[in-house]
Amino acid sequence: MSQAQRDITLRFLAEPQDVNFGGKVHGGAVMKWIDLAAYACSAGWSGRYCVTAYAGGIRFVAPIHVGSLVEVEAKVIYTGKSSMHIALEVNACDPKSLNRRLTTHCIVIMVAVDQNGQPERVPQWIPETEIDKTQHATAIKLMEIRKKIGEEMQIFVED
Repeated sequence: MSQAQRDITLRFLAEPQDVNFGGKVHGGAVMKWIDLAAYACSAGWSGRYCVTAYAGGIRFVAPIHVGSLVEVEAKVIYTGKSSMHIALEVNACDPKSLNRRLTTHCIVIMVAVDQNGQPERVPQWIPETEIDKTQHATAIKLMEIRKKIGEEMQIFVED
């Protein structure tokens, strides 16, 4: 690919090894899938190796059953100098019916890095549609909220 790719969808079947003690897909497995999609999306946009800097606002809306067809949709909604804010949505369905339902959604921030782990500049993403502009503005608001939360969380960090 010679052009930056803003979004990506990963699709696969939920397998028996993904099950938790309650018989549904484990939240940790879903989080791994989210991280994989965020990486693929950010690498596609930046053309660089990327690392996860933040994952938050994760909402588990509905369980995923073993054997479900799972789709993890990821798209860039904001870019900084080296960071990319990726909005993710996880949908699942019985592969025989294809009636998709939302199961999880969140935001992940990825950072492009060089071979020494130092941040590298990424192409700027400019919102064009109204929904893009709304999501971009929301990403900026969330940055401000995360900054405040980070300050409050310092009480839990040992010096």
